[in-house]
This record gives sequence, C-alpha cells and structure tokens, in this order.
Amino acid sequence: MDLVKTGAFLKELRKEKNITQEELAEQMGVSRRTVSRWETGSNMPDMDVLIDISDFYEVDLREILDGERKDKQMDKEMKETVLKVSEYENEGKKRNAIVVIIYSALGIIALITNLILNMLEMPDTFMTGFLKGMTVAAALVALVLAIIYASGVLAKLYMFKKRLFDKKR
Repeated sequence: MDLVKTGAFLKELRKEKNITQEELAEQMGVSRRTVSRWETGSNMPDMDVLIDISDFYEVDLREILDGERKDKQMDKEMKETVLKVSEYENEGKKRNAIVVIIYSALGIIALITNLILNMLEMPDTFMTGFLKGMTVAAALVALVLAIIYASGVLAKLYMFKKRLFDKKR
C-alpha cells in the first residue's frame, strides 16, 4: 500500500467535497493535524475511521486503500477477461463431452457386437470365443475410459506424470 498515494487520494476526495481539513477533522472527531498527516501519507487513519471516511466520501474502502478510484475501463477489461475464460472453459467441457460420448459409443457398439455374436449361435471355436471375449473386453475398457475421463482422473494422472518427468529433468 502506497501511503503517499492514499494520502493524495484522501486530499482529492476532501477537495471534491469542498471542505477544509478542519471541517473533516471535526466530522471524524480528530485534530486538523491528524487529517494533514493522513493527506501527506505520513500516517494512516485507524480502520474504524477509514470506514467512516469511506462512508463520508461515498467511495469503496478498496479505492481508499489503493489510493485511486476504480476505473470503468478496468471493470470492462475484467468482464472481458472473465468472459474469455468462461468461453475457454466451455470449449474444454465440449471437448471432454465429445471424448466421453466417443468412448461410450465404442463401448455400446462392442456390446451390441457381442450380443449379435451370441444370437447367431455360431459353433464354439477358438475364433468365436476370442471375438466374444474381445467385444466384452473392448466394451468394458471403453466404458471405464469414459468414466475415468469424465471424472477428471485421467487429467490428474496426466498432470502428475508431467510433474514427475519435469522434476527428473
């Protein structure tokens, strides 16, 4: 916190109200010399007095502590940044949803293939047994991957692996 900047801001606020240091001192229950010290930045008001000053000047306490008014341009830029972050997050969620849908669809296709193989009543050979087993395994793997991906565990594992390898370098 820059005391001189805050003091200058307090002085600016007082002048905007068109009052003297003496009048402000009387309003706040302090001496004129105390107000002078605030405005030069050699001293700061106590927190309860700062709150009273904030109410008196009708400004946000953060503005007094920062020593400047909130800039409308800054608020606009902040809103734009939040919107961009939100859009980026939504794109990530869309990508995640697509991946989960693909894994789920592959699992369902594998289960349907297994169902068809079982309904065809093909003779029990090594190949039919292998295909039936592979379709069940493929369905389970796809559905487990979809669950892991949707829960975010896969991303956490990736980040852990990345941190682990970065430390070794």
